[in-house]
Amino acid sequence: MGPLALNANERYTYGEYKKWNDGKSWELIDGVPYSMTPAPSRKHQKIAGELFRQFANYLTDKPCEVYAAHFDVRLPEADEADDDVATVVQPDIAVICDQSKLDDAGCKGSPDLIVEVLSPATSRKDLKDKFLRYERAGVREYWLADPTAKTVMVFTIGADGRYGRPGIYAEEDTIRVGIFEDLTVDLPAVFR
Repeated sequence: MGPLALNANERYTYGEYKKWNDGKSWELIDGVPYSMTPAPSRKHQKIAGELFRQFANYLTDKPCEVYAAHFDVRLPEADEADDDVATVVQPDIAVICDQSKLDDAGCKGSPDLIVEVLSPATSRKDLKDKFLRYERAGVREYWLADPTAKTVMVFTIGADGRYGRPGIYAEEDTIRVGIFEDLTVDLPAVFR
C-alpha cells in the first residue's frame, strides 16, 4: 500500500515508508510523500550517468563513496530513531565521505555532495523543497543540473549554515568540486 491510499493530509515517517509496496518509488520531505514517477527521461539518465561516472572514477581507492538513485538518504532532524525520520530522499547522485553514515538501507545523515538533475516533474521540488531541506541538513555542496539550459548550479554551504549565491556553469565549462582538492568535472562530456 502506498501513502495516497491513506490520509493525504497525514505526515509519514521512514518506518511507514519502508512498508509501502505499491511498486512506485517515493520520497518523504518533512513527512510529505512525493511520488518519483514518471521515470526520468533518457537525457536525464545520460547526464546523471556521466556525472556518476566522473565521480566514481575519481573516488576509486578513496574513502568517499558515490551512489546513484535509487538510494535512500535519511535526513534526521536531530537524534531521532531511524523509523521516526520524516525525510527520505533519493537524489540522482550522493557522495558520502563519513562511512559511519552508511548502512544496508542507504545513508543516515547528510551526504557531503548531492546532485539533482532537473526534470519537468521534479524541478519545483528540487529547486525549493529539497534545496531548503539539504541546506538545513548541512549538505556541503548541492548541484542542480539543467538538461534544457545545459547548465549546472553549484550551491556551497557557508559558515552560517546557509547556501550562498550559486556558481553557474555552462556546457563548455569544467567545475572544480569544492569538497575535493583535485577533482574537476568535465561538463562538455556531461552534456554531449
